[in-house]
Amino acid sequence: MSSTMSSTGEVLSSGEERMQKALDNLQKEFQTVRTGRANPAILDRVEVDYYGTPTPLKSLANISSPDGRSLLVQPYDKGAVKDIEQGIHKAQLGLTPTNDGSVVRINIPALTEDRRKELCKQVKKIGEEAKVAVRNIRRDCDQELKKFKDQGVSEDELKRRNDDLQKMTDKYVKEIDTSVTDKDKEIMEI
Repeated sequence: MSSTMSSTGEVLSSGEERMQKALDNLQKEFQTVRTGRANPAILDRVEVDYYGTPTPLKSLANISSPDGRSLLVQPYDKGAVKDIEQGIHKAQLGLTPTNDGSVVRINIPALTEDRRKELCKQVKKIGEEAKVAVRNIRRDCDQELKKFKDQGVSEDELKRRNDDLQKMTDKYVKEIDTSVTDKDKEIMEI
């Protein structure tokens, strides 16, 4: 009997681990959303066509922020400057890169009110996707727990585990909501 209980516990700990990964992923996604401050992470999703192969920008260049309003992209291969510039344009981040033949500079313009509102919508959408992921994990765990009924686990034990699962889900959904609210404040800050 005790081995079965540890199995229901394993279902919950596995579920919590997956929910934490969903939250961590949300934080990574938020780093790529522009807030008006220069942050090298906004270029994380940029792919560059490097000798015919789509390659992540961060593996082709060193990206730094010399000040709060610009980014400096220093390619390891000076021949890739044009490709990097095109990759940044194709990523449709609303940024205009310029190159001097050896580095790419990107000035981060101040966000307009409309762009800020657009970004807040994007943040809410990313947050909603994270909540859906957490709820899907909850559903998967719930289905796993139901299998223990056939193995002789008591109704009370399953109800307790389901209550724990719901509390865990609520906790992560609340953390996602808090992250969305914080990111909204950061975007709307002038």
